[in-house]
Amino acid sequence: MSVTRLKPPPRLAAETEVIDLGRGPETGFQRVRRLQAEARSLALEEIEALCRDINAVAARAAEVAEGGEAFPAGVRDMAARLAADMPERAQAMRVIAERMARARKD
Repeated sequence: MSVTRLKPPPRLAAETEVIDLGRGPETGFQRVRRLQAEARSLALEEIEALCRDINAVAARAAEVAEGGEAFPAGVRDMAARLAADMPERAQAMRVIAERMARARKD
């Protein structure tokens, strides 16, 4: 027995949207508020991703700083400073983002 998979028509696949029939149409103001909230949410996600990346770079810098004579002394020194400074900056970014998120909820 062969299995046939049903596919939605191409036009519907690209234009699917959930519509709440219990509410009236969204006003311009409501749409602006919704889009602003969505943009803030996406911004927080990007900040979190940036902080993860910064911490990953800091970890690599720490490896270089501890790499011994394989790396030039100037590079080891710069890497050590980066490894010390970057996690603090990432944490500061998180704190600022959390404050922004809390201020928007209040």
